[in-house]
Amino acid sequence: MLRVGNLDRSIAFYRDVLKMQLIRQSENTEYQYTLAFLGYGNESQGAVIELTYNWGTERYDHGNAFGHIAIGVDDLYGTCEAIRAAGGNITREPGPVKGGKTEIAFVEDPDGYKIELIQMTHAGQGLG
Repeated sequence: MLRVGNLDRSIAFYRDVLKMQLIRQSENTEYQYTLAFLGYGNESQGAVIELTYNWGTERYDHGNAFGHIAIGVDDLYGTCEAIRAAGGNITREPGPVKGGKTEIAFVEDPDGYKIELIQMTHAGQGLG
């Protein structure tokens, strides 16, 4: 789960830039928050990201415990070009990790969360 400061902006990023689907969204008026679940398919078949918007909170301190989300992609270089064309922020260009062969890139979402993209041919092998 990621806490976001502007739910519409965050949904647009994950949907339009990372090409995820908005699976479901719900509001809790009593406790003043909205949840949105996005993923690459039905959540019964794969992982989803939960975005939480606490009404009136526009910014969060990420702290030093959270690192990043990792997503495997079939075409790392093509994915980065598509993200760039959609207005996404590539913070580490695609290429091999230092001292290894695994190809990765990093993207930043509108709230500053880091997302690592891993070439799927290497995704199950660990970094190296």
